[in-house]
Amino acid sequence: MDRRSVIKNTGIAGVLAAGVAPVVHAQGAPIRWRLASSFPKALDTIYGAAEDFAREVGELSGGRFTISVHAAGELMPAFGVVDGVQNATVECAHTAPYYFFGKDETFALGCAIPFGLNSRQMTAWMYQGNGMKLMREFYAKYNIVNFVMGNTGAQMGGWYRKEIKSAKDIKGLKIRIGGFAGKVIERMGGVPQNIPGGEIYTALEKGTIDSAEWVGPYDDQKLGFGKVAPFYYYPGWWEGGPQLDLFVNDKAFAGLSSENKAIIKNAAAFAHSNMQAKYDAKNPGALKELVAAKIKVLPFPKDVMDLAFKESMALYSELNAKNENWKKVYQDYDNFRREQNLWFRFTEARFDSFMQSQKL
Repeated sequence: MDRRSVIKNTGIAGVLAAGVAPVVHAQGAPIRWRLASSFPKALDTIYGAAEDFAREVGELSGGRFTISVHAAGELMPAFGVVDGVQNATVECAHTAPYYFFGKDETFALGCAIPFGLNSRQMTAWMYQGNGMKLMREFYAKYNIVNFVMGNTGAQMGGWYRKEIKSAKDIKGLKIRIGGFAGKVIERMGGVPQNIPGGEIYTALEKGTIDSAEWVGPYDDQKLGFGKVAPFYYYPGWWEGGPQLDLFVNDKAFAGLSSENKAIIKNAAAFAHSNMQAKYDAKNPGALKELVAAKIKVLPFPKDVMDLAFKESMALYSELNAKNENWKKVYQDYDNFRREQNLWFRFTEARFDSFMQSQKL
């Protein structure tokens, strides 16, 4: 006998009379978590992904599972969130994994490396390749369970006080650059600076740095970089598809019911796709406004790109020889990148190139 049909047709009295026990789902005690973000509240795109996630968790759980979102500096510094999750100071964090390459360069492979995967390829590696498995094995060393939660798409190459005419102009330049890519800038003769997003403008204005990269037109315009550095370069060869992650303390995650674990997984997936949708929708208009404001939007010279690629590949070879964590993940990443580039060359790249040449 089907219990649902009995309940529907006879009501609770009929159920009891028939001797069929009703199915009761215990609601459980309310769950309240805190999320530490590495980003300032002013950025509705990248910080907003954590708010989207928390809202989805609340709605999917019927309000029984709530997560408060805290901007960088509220609970801990922007670059302190891995320690916060590892030590269970907070249950979860939203961040760019490559910020923590100083702990182990392998963190960068969970976000972006120079001349790495684009955003679609990164998502494919994580969901359909070995990316999630390999990164989870690595993050377990830090008491972390990771979920993909955002991507900006390919980024711009940043703001410069002076024009970059050749690779020689990189030498001695103090460049705010996020995470791991600073290792390549250093090999090119630059001086990388790892500065949180909320502190970049002041450093650029005061001349503490000569140039800075963040994300792209929409965020960069809000942060006002064009007021103090008039040259805006592209592409951000170090961030072809930087992925943001939700880091969850492993014990906190293990303590959830299977239902709440599924809620976390699906809420993060929604925030992941929604973040790039926001960037793709908002960047074109912002770029037009920057051009109208007489910002000089320029491509990096070819010798800059060539040198950056050469030094990136040399760095990866060196890391393969000395960091077993890196080697294990990078070998799979590299193979996946090779296959993806073969496919995209025939489809996406050719289609995009043709469409961008048309006057629509």
